[in-house]
Amino acid sequence: MINNFKKSDEFRARIHDLIPGGAHTYSKGDDQFPVLSPAAISHGKGSQVWDIDGNQYLDCSMGLTSVILGHAYQPVVDRVKLELEKGVNFQRPAYIEMEMAERFLKNIPGHDMIKFAKNGSTVTSAATKLARAYTGRKLIAFPGDHPFYSYDDWFIGKTVCNKGIPEEISALSVTYKSDDLDSLRELFERYPGQIACVISEPEKNFGLPEGYLAKAIELAHRHGALYIIDEMITGYKTAFPGSLTKYNVKPDMATWGKGIANGFSFCALTGTKEIMELGGIRETGKEKVFLVSTTHGGETHNIGAAIATIDVFEQHDVIGHNHAIGDELIAQCNSALQRAGLEDHITVAPCNWMPVFIFRNKAKEICSGMRTLAMQEMIREGVLFQGVFVPCFSHTKEDVAHFAAAFEHTLSVYSKALEDGYQRHLQGEPAKPVFRKYL
Repeated sequence: MINNFKKSDEFRARIHDLIPGGAHTYSKGDDQFPVLSPAAISHGKGSQVWDIDGNQYLDCSMGLTSVILGHAYQPVVDRVKLELEKGVNFQRPAYIEMEMAERFLKNIPGHDMIKFAKNGSTVTSAATKLARAYTGRKLIAFPGDHPFYSYDDWFIGKTVCNKGIPEEISALSVTYKSDDLDSLRELFERYPGQIACVISEPEKNFGLPEGYLAKAIELAHRHGALYIIDEMITGYKTAFPGSLTKYNVKPDMATWGKGIANGFSFCALTGTKEIMELGGIRETGKEKVFLVSTTHGGETHNIGAAIATIDVFEQHDVIGHNHAIGDELIAQCNSALQRAGLEDHITVAPCNWMPVFIFRNKAKEICSGMRTLAMQEMIREGVLFQGVFVPCFSHTKEDVAHFAAAFEHTLSVYSKALEDGYQRHLQGEPAKPVFRKYL
């Protein structure tokens, strides 16, 4: 049972005076976790992390889904060290950039060119810029019920966190329901000849209708718009390299990040030559599209990490291992829920590449307080849990057993809280939504 958070409490008391929000990603913020939780991580190895108080945890979200092989995975670390010894940034492109481009593109059918960046927002925004340049249209369409695509204005302006973004910019984005083709069809009918592109994640944790993705791409093309698949989350998880090969579809562009470099800062935009070449410099006389220009986009150690990650996927059945871990975890948790009689109050998405847990109160309403209580109790048992489990190549059956045992403990507390309220069992306030109008 973990109860010592002395250094974490000291960290929490100081960090907000130094960093707005206390972290560089809002989902890592203090308002996303119970009071009884680690405020900062000192190090990680494989499937385990240690906080600054020395507490050890089974890691569940794996670097916000970015660590797909395991923390400090040795073959990746070795390749990074090799590149560090050579220098990481130069006046001209590094030799490794061509190697990476060739290695990555050979796995993406129908895509001819690639652009590197340091974060996902950069490449999703680059994709929408290319779509506007290619079509001559202004509007960007994306699912309003998906959580995140970019910190740039075209996306954030359409959320409740739109302070600081002019309404004129927000109006250039339009939304539809992610799993409803009629909703997308109606959007095209409402804005005829105005939508430049549709950008969407290719899968949801609770699934999409059969053949949805191919139909959505065909619909966009029929209306003269481009289709961009955002593989930030799904890439290297649903399949290798991602859902576009799993479903055998050919979007005009795709965006990649998170797990493709096992936690290192490397993201990419891929697409057809016809579209991507708009960001090039070879077609003399044509108007230039200033696509992406980042000083650190070609850093060699991050590219080396991405190449080493590809090596591991090509040499081992990473997808098979990770999906087996996910299947086993889902099965054990569902069995525990049945034994506890809590199937109506906690749902585990049948999604072996990233099981998501939904927590409900006595009235069977989704409840942040009950979710935070579950997080608190899992953390007490040495499982750093935030409502999802991201299988990685370092996760073992023993890790699943650890998670299941912690889940059993959590269910006993959860059952009591259903009767007398989570407030009697949760220390502090419930976690808050990242996207909320007011603090």
